[in-house]
Amino acid sequence: MAKFSSFEKQGAKQAASIMKALQGNRIQSVGTVRNYEQALSKFATYLASQGLHIKDIGEKEAISYLEQRAEEVGQKTLDLDRQAIQAALMHTGAIEERLAVIKSEHQQILEARAYTSQQVSMIADRQTEKHALATEIAHAAGLRAHELITLAPASERPADERPALESKFEGRDGVLYTVEGKGGLVREVMLPKDLADRLEARRFDEPRQITDRGVHYEQRYDIGAGKQFTDSFSKASDRALDWSTGAHGLRHSYAQERMNELQSAGYDRETALETVSQEMGHFRPDITEVYLR
Repeated sequence: MAKFSSFEKQGAKQAASIMKALQGNRIQSVGTVRNYEQALSKFATYLASQGLHIKDIGEKEAISYLEQRAEEVGQKTLDLDRQAIQAALMHTGAIEERLAVIKSEHQQILEARAYTSQQVSMIADRQTEKHALATEIAHAAGLRAHELITLAPASERPADERPALESKFEGRDGVLYTVEGKGGLVREVMLPKDLADRLEARRFDEPRQITDRGVHYEQRYDIGAGKQFTDSFSKASDRALDWSTGAHGLRHSYAQERMNELQSAGYDRETALETVSQEMGHFRPDITEVYLR
């Protein structure tokens, strides 16, 4: 396997080549050229690490990357990345229209804090049945709000192939489901059997098409999800605890609880971090670190 330094060299070379073609033609500002080249270099390095070239990809790969970056950087940097990638893909002919604006989650992640199991129960007690179940599921599986919309039995929708450690879900028993996460990646999650039973009791006769924050989804279960869920959670948390850092705090809870479980089971910190990153769907141990603050 190539070392990361070689991917960086490939990325820098690709970015420089594209910006050379754009400079003085579509982009006049020297400062903009410099900033775009730095952003493109990171993007091309990411692609090279997956065996891809910036000239061979399109909107799907770009959005996937930007959604991952949304957990790492603020809105200003994310917008710069989007504009640079957009210019590059228009140059290669991969896209004709502007890329969709992606909202940064970085500040939300930094500001959120973990809820204890007791606090989660107190919050759920102050929600309607369908939102309370969503709170319990999000806590049990570390789900994002929009991922609750996409829950499906793993037998109906298999997960995308990704590397997985043997320690994944170690020490937990339950039923496997899949969710569609950042960049459209479908991954496995595990729900305790009692939650799975309650979830199945709320299954629609037929999947429903819904739109949340401008994105279209197929929903199989009558549970809280998306913006309606986050609004319900924040209001219930304020009523129960007199404070709220949002539903994202449930992902913090999951990360911290799983790290404790895995390390107590004898796994070293590095393995535990990688395992949790796979279970949470960002596949970046350094992002997991942020959730442990």
